[in-house]
Amino acid sequence: MNKLESMLRGSLWAASLQPDELDLVLEHAFERWLPVGGYAVRRGEPADCWIGVIDGLVKMSVSQPDGRESTFTGVTRGGWAGEGTLLKTGPWRYDGVAVRDTQLACVPRHVFEHLVATSLGFNRFLLSHLNARLSLFVGLVEYDRLLGPDARVARCLASLFDPDLYPNAGLVVNLSQEEIGLLSAVSRQRTNQALHALERAGLLRVDFGSVTVLDLPGLRRYNGEAAARSRR
Repeated sequence: MNKLESMLRGSLWAASLQPDELDLVLEHAFERWLPVGGYAVRRGEPADCWIGVIDGLVKMSVSQPDGRESTFTGVTRGGWAGEGTLLKTGPWRYDGVAVRDTQLACVPRHVFEHLVATSLGFNRFLLSHLNARLSLFVGLVEYDRLLGPDARVARCLASLFDPDLYPNAGLVVNLSQEEIGLLSAVSRQRTNQALHALERAGLLRVDFGSVTVLDLPGLRRYNGEAAARSRR
């Protein structure tokens, strides 16, 4: 079994399909390889497939004409993205850029639409998945507007452990500090400071090229106030 088939069969939604429906997906799905900086999806281009990350990391963001960028999530190994756009007509409304070399699983739009039209199990999965995505975005708006850099890094890392969105996540995040900074919209230097603040708070352990989460609930509710009090 190759990586593409393993990814498809191991996805949460695959268990909701009938054998003939899964066979249809396996027949039409295909792989794409992206180098660092390559586009998984590009704003304004046709939304022609549902994408899953076999290996690598994709940053979803919106860029403004003046160069400003708003990052709203990162999709890690085992995660799927693009279902919201595929449920509508029209092009992609955001960019998905590979932060590292990335291997994608792509389910063509016509197959996705067929599953939506015929599979009750797949629709139940989509409801749960979209609800998890909405909860993530509400949290992202909160920490982007109200919280400082330390808390933004904490909440960004915690968002990568939602079992509905990233079922393959363990307790180790194999991301560099630069990659965490890109996802958190925080500079690399400030990300380094934030990670060590979170380490001192007992929430994680920083290693070379990775972060081990020690207290996921604490990471999710971290707002920086306790750390600020401890420095007084």
